[in-house]
Amino acid sequence: MKLIKSFSYAWQGLRSAWKSELNLRIHAGAGVVVLGAGFYFRVTSTEWAVLLMAMALVISLELVNTAIENLTDLVTKDSDPLAGKVKDIAAAAVVIGSLAAALAGVIIFSNYIF
Repeated sequence: MKLIKSFSYAWQGLRSAWKSELNLRIHAGAGVVVLGAGFYFRVTSTEWAVLLMAMALVISLELVNTAIENLTDLVTKDSDPLAGKVKDIAAAAVVIGSLAAALAGVIIFSNYIF
């Protein structure tokens, strides 16, 4: 029962982030495009593994970024330079993960397109 409750809380968190975070929806949309391209080009199982891990990384980083931003807002409503730094660093993690995922996609799909 405890395990089911844990998954329920996680699902609730995902729904909450989905409703409030445009970037999460953008990343998910990009993931749908990648999934479609993967099926269209019939990528290998190894390529699927890389693509799925890259998508999971970006979505996970976006969720962690959202959690950090919300926690920072809970701690201080003031314009605190340290709070801004924390938010910026969390956002940078998403950017780095997104760039790595995009590069992986370019490497994989360039074999099929060119």
